[in-house]
Amino acid sequence: MKNLFNSILLTTLFILIGQNSMAQDDLTMKNWVLDTNDSIFTKPYIDIDKWYDASGGYRYIHGGFTGTNTKFSFYFPEKKNYSGRFFQYITPFPDNENLAQGNQGESDVIGFSVSNGAYLVETNGGGPTDFSNPMANDPTIGAYRANAAAAQFSRLVAQTLFGGSRPFGYCFGGSGGAYRTVGGLENTNAVWDGAVPFVMGSPMAIPNSFTFRMHAMRILKDKFPQIVDALEPGGSGDPYAGLNEEEKAALEEATKMGFPPKAWFAYKEMGIHGFLVLYNGVVMADQAYFNEDFWSKEGYLGAHPTQSLLDARIQEKTKIKRIIEIDEAVAIGLSEPLSEEDRGSADKAWKNTGEVKGGKPVGYFLENTMPKVGFMGGDLLILSGEAEGQRLQIDKLDADKVSLAPTNPLNILAKLKPGDEVQVDNSNFLAVQTYHRHQIPGPEYVVYEQFKDSLGNPLYPQRPMLLGPLFTMGAAGSVPTGKYNGKVILLGSLWDSEAHPWQQAWYHDRVKEHLGDKTNDNFRIWFTDHANHADASNSGHELHIVSYLGVVQQALLDLSDWVEKGIAPAQSTHYEIIDGQVVVSDNADVRLGIQPLVIAKANGGERANVKVGEKVHFSTEITLPKDTGYIVSVAWDFDGSGNFENEIRIPPGKSELTLETSHAFNEKGTHFPTVRIASQRDGNKDIPFTLIRNLDRVRVIVK
Repeated sequence: MKNLFNSILLTTLFILIGQNSMAQDDLTMKNWVLDTNDSIFTKPYIDIDKWYDASGGYRYIHGGFTGTNTKFSFYFPEKKNYSGRFFQYITPFPDNENLAQGNQGESDVIGFSVSNGAYLVETNGGGPTDFSNPMANDPTIGAYRANAAAAQFSRLVAQTLFGGSRPFGYCFGGSGGAYRTVGGLENTNAVWDGAVPFVMGSPMAIPNSFTFRMHAMRILKDKFPQIVDALEPGGSGDPYAGLNEEEKAALEEATKMGFPPKAWFAYKEMGIHGFLVLYNGVVMADQAYFNEDFWSKEGYLGAHPTQSLLDARIQEKTKIKRIIEIDEAVAIGLSEPLSEEDRGSADKAWKNTGEVKGGKPVGYFLENTMPKVGFMGGDLLILSGEAEGQRLQIDKLDADKVSLAPTNPLNILAKLKPGDEVQVDNSNFLAVQTYHRHQIPGPEYVVYEQFKDSLGNPLYPQRPMLLGPLFTMGAAGSVPTGKYNGKVILLGSLWDSEAHPWQQAWYHDRVKEHLGDKTNDNFRIWFTDHANHADASNSGHELHIVSYLGVVQQALLDLSDWVEKGIAPAQSTHYEIIDGQVVVSDNADVRLGIQPLVIAKANGGERANVKVGEKVHFSTEITLPKDTGYIVSVAWDFDGSGNFENEIRIPPGKSELTLETSHAFNEKGTHFPTVRIASQRDGNKDIPFTLIRNLDRVRVIVK
């Protein structure tokens, strides 16, 4: 009996060890060799091999490549759940190989992967980019070589663990990560079988997608409330009403450049976005534009400046009073604490591009108070002291304080001392806001036609080179061509204020040039309405936009079925480009793609006028493109909280519904009741992944 008990105990311990730590085949003890054409990535190593119960349970394997700064993390499911594939997330900038850990709910990419038979791969892309010296490293390593090496080694590890044939692999990434996803697919062979790039820019996106927007923000800063109201449901529909000629021209220019007009709803938080880490590169690349041409030569706005441009310019001399470090900067509201959730995300990865260490200045107190000029960015010119003749980039100006951008070289920061004379100057930052007018590319970039005369000649003098392709090459390793092996599902957001939707259509056109009649065999493009650039589950703007994470997840699953089983995914969204705007149908069977459509009405229209306490009749009409799933949730928000607490019970298995409800408002004012819906491929409302969302709003005026 004692021997039997000991045998059972040992067997139980063996099972527990096998399930929880998998120590019986510890991979850290192996001497690995990777057979690859890339000579610097031949010696991988594993330094962590451990089981975690989070995210449904996964085996965490961490390591790197000897002689490089490249590190990776692999997250493997249990063998019984493994289906012979991996997903690989590509960050916008090279960053950190452990970003997936700790994410929960819809954002849990580890849980999504292992629950769908895949292991997850992530890397640090060869190490974070130093934006004070962006050319310090070979850009092809961060663009795709580090990611490709990790993908190839992951297959060797997977076959060691599970046996079987070569695992299928799929990469995905958004914004700058979309550049790098496409760059990887176009510049390698047999590394990935397909890709899901999302919210991807064109090769002319940097810096131009930011410059015209900043120009519009400067000129329209006081007019956005009326512009937004005109575009809200039940509004006038005319965003140009009440604008002067300069304001109309700025809004029209931005719209024709592809900025979705309805995305201006977020104007208060929009800021300059990722241009913060791009500005210095633009100035260095074309110094003649800033130092000589813009403020003096015919054809440039600065040569004959408008009053609004003069009013916005600041050239104030002062002295450094004292240094501000990170803790104080956060306490006084000059800086925001760095967020781990933002790292690696499509929308906010740029915020974490500068490592802040103790003692490093993040701002300065100045001896003088600066005038208010609607400051969006500029320079601190150093006029005396050890750093005389140098400049630092500043991103905020608050009375007698400035905050520093993360792009400033440490050797200059170390030299600047209290008492040194400086000049706060935003001349270059104002000049860059119309730089796009002097960067007209080829006719395939349709939004630039507005800057040509009737004969096709430029209206403005042109710079000697186009900067966009140079920046794109630094991110993707090459300029996207549409030539790749494998299959691609490209995703765009119709309210994207950064990667404007026409830019995904631009890549679609390049694929069609390459594949011709075979485009539909290897490519899809799906647009998501009421979605912006952010790949976040909760945006903070729940009454205006929805998360597109479920679309990314479903695209990965559909892509794997397409590659592995030959099951073609839903057809591409049908769209047109009219004056820079991607226009889609209000009919689900015409629009196609996979997003459900919803039309809300209040008392039969977009706008209802009622009295306090009077019931308003609300209707919701929902339709799904054919064979894309079933409606799983419908909920209204009547109080403007964004909580959507008024959920409506719906019958299961429906892909088309018309629902009705009512609500009475007890407070006077203008309300925007919003309905949010979701569909799911299998009709599973309890799953946190692959929920495809949409919303609609109506206006109710209570008197």
